[in-house]
Amino acid sequence: MLTLVMYACGSKEGKVEGQNMLYGTESKIWKTRREEDATGDKVKQTSEQKQEEIRFFANGQYVMTSPTQSINGKYTFDQANKKITMTPDNGNMSNTFDVATLTDDRLTLRSADGAELQLEAE
Repeated sequence: MLTLVMYACGSKEGKVEGQNMLYGTESKIWKTRREEDATGDKVKQTSEQKQEEIRFFANGQYVMTSPTQSINGKYTFDQANKKITMTPDNGNMSNTFDVATLTDDRLTLRSADGAELQLEAE
């Protein structure tokens, strides 16, 4: 029981710290740690998905890369409402996610349907 309480008190999950945690001093790379579907089940990552990364820059730009493609875009982070909106440069369709966790080394994005992408800083 003590271990459970200590884990719960020390856990970073659920904390949303300052916006600079997203991009560090100039930019920061985030890689997938775990992905869950809307029911909370773990989604198995392909070898290509394991190589995907998102780099957030302090100037509001981002780059998503994988072994086969690269997507540039702009993002806005609403810290008060714990939301991030990402808009690719090549389209007008943006995606908004709830930011469930944002610390120096963890970022958890939750889609409207409840699916989660848990990322860790490289």
